[in-house]
Amino acid sequence: MYFNNGSNVIGTKLSAAILGSIAMFVAATSSGATVATVNGQDIDSSVFDVYLITRLQKSAFEATGEERDLILQELTDIYLLTSQPRAKELEKTAPTSAQMELQSRGVLAQAVATDFMTKNQATDAEILEEYNSQIKLTPSSQYHARHILVESQGEAARLIAQLDDGADFAELAIANSTGPSAPSGGDLGWFSPNQMVKPFSDAVEVLEDGAYTETAVQTEFGWHVIKREASRANEPPTLESVKEAIKQNIEQTKFQTYLEGLRAADAGAR
Repeated sequence: MYFNNGSNVIGTKLSAAILGSIAMFVAATSSGATVATVNGQDIDSSVFDVYLITRLQKSAFEATGEERDLILQELTDIYLLTSQPRAKELEKTAPTSAQMELQSRGVLAQAVATDFMTKNQATDAEILEEYNSQIKLTPSSQYHARHILVESQGEAARLIAQLDDGADFAELAIANSTGPSAPSGGDLGWFSPNQMVKPFSDAVEVLEDGAYTETAVQTEFGWHVIKREASRANEPPTLESVKEAIKQNIEQTKFQTYLEGLRAADAGAR
């Protein structure tokens, strides 16, 4: 639903996030100052702040005077509509009651999840342990390679024969490869082995720099002739550069474990 500032034009529906916020906070005991009174109902400052954040994606302190006026007008309109006698009748209908129930529970569920995450943040020790585990799984080398992708083993064998006769790999890739790297001479740039399908990476790892495969390599994409241009040590990312991502993953895993425990307990009680 939207409200035009200064007008009586009203849309057809509120977003779930807005309705959910309102469902939770309007029903709650007021804890802040009253910002307005509509049909005898006080609009609490906490409700105003939550609605402003939901609508504008910024805090009340960041909002301009004009934006605050807009939010207050919208809230006033909402309170006017929901304080009408017809609103009380509609509140009891199945569709409206179900929507209010779902939206209220959705907001409360998010609050419980946020509370859990706040109280179960990843520690520095947990982050370091996970970082070290990931480092152990990181390949020690990176490779720069080219490839020519064709549909049959016979085509690949003919291309290898041309390479044996001195043909230029990049030129053959441009003329014959069906892969997206064909225009750049089959150049795949630098990559770690775990970024490629296993038959391809296995073939690259056993090649010497500057050498190409003597037999075609088959993957789910077709048949490849591969040339390893160069190799280098794979420098893992620093802890600081991935710390936030690791932190989020750990906390999400903790929450998922908590949720699975709740599911198991509920299933066992049935």
